[in-house]
Formats: sequence, C-alpha cells, structure tokens
Amino acid sequence: MNPFEQMQGWKQNMDHFFGENFWSGFDDVLKPPIPQVNMYQGEKDIICYVSLPGVQQINDINVHVTQSTLVISGEIKLEHHHGQVVKEEIIHGAFDRKLELPFAVRKDKIDATYQYGLLVLRLHRQMQQNEDQRHITIKQLDEE
Repeated sequence: MNPFEQMQGWKQNMDHFFGENFWSGFDDVLKPPIPQVNMYQGEKDIICYVSLPGVQQINDINVHVTQSTLVISGEIKLEHHHGQVVKEEIIHGAFDRKLELPFAVRKDKIDATYQYGLLVLRLHRQMQQNEDQRHITIKQLDEE
C-alpha cells in the first residue's frame, strides 16, 4: 500500500472525528504566514511592524487599507547563487497577507516607513465608518 494513501485515510478519519476544520488550526505551524507581523493597539492608533528582509525596491511592496483591514502584498526575493540547499529558514517568495484590524482606521492619516528590512505602519483610529480603499506610499529611510 502506498504510504501517502494511508496518510490520506488518516486525515479523513481525523476530519470525521474532529470536524473538517481540524487542520486549519495548524496552518500557521505548518506554513507560517509571510510576512511576519507584530501589531500593537493603542487607544487611538495601531502600530504594525512587518518583517520584509531583502526588499530592494519599496515600490514592489503594496499596502492597502480598507476600514478595518490591512492588506500587504509583494515578494521577498532571496538569491542563492549555486549549490544544494542545506538549511533554508528564511521565508521568501510572493506573499499576500490580509490582517483584520481591531478597529476602523483613517485612510488620510497613515504613516509608512521602511528601514533595515522592517516596514513600520502607524494607523490612526477612524471615528466614522468609510469603505474606501487607499494605497499607502512607503518612505525609504536607509538609502542616502
């Protein structure tokens, strides 16, 4: 018997026993989300730190905000010149990350900076509801 067929059978049994959404709780462990984000909520603002190592063109990073959702997309490119991979821990490739914010934010008051591989977003609480989307411009700080 093919071991992969046996594993599929085990998965079906687990789905039947625990429910079909059993494996969704392991998504972040099996495939960590990229880019990695730390989000901090203040009384009137949200600060997001986004790990984007190796980004050379900040125009390749897309940041959009709609009411209470932050969307970050782009690609983390790492060039390996030759040879067989021995260890690969740095997450790279195309990404499209959608984050729910703890409250609606203003689209006219958003600060975005990028320095040393870290994108920092400061979002300010919105007092009125609005569904419009706004593209965020990022300032390059470590280039002189």
